[in-house]
Amino acid sequence: MHFLFWVAIGLIAGAVAYRVLDSRGGFFGSLVVGLLGALIGGELASLLRLRVTGNFIDQLVVATVGAILFLFLWRKIRR
Repeated sequence: MHFLFWVAIGLIAGAVAYRVLDSRGGFFGSLVVGLLGALIGGELASLLRLRVTGNFIDQLVVATVGAILFLFLWRKIRR
């Protein structure tokens, strides 16, 4: 069940990040970006000493911020 929770968060965060940055990505692209975003967002929250609880909304916000940051940096590196 825990795995499905992270997959759901990854898909939603990736889809939101693609929409915010007006990018293209399919199902697997959104999943990968969202899961990487969750890792990046979690590390960023830890570095900033932000208190993030385990509820769905908090995790989704952290993953989405991380996914947006990841996509932004990815675009800058690829150019």
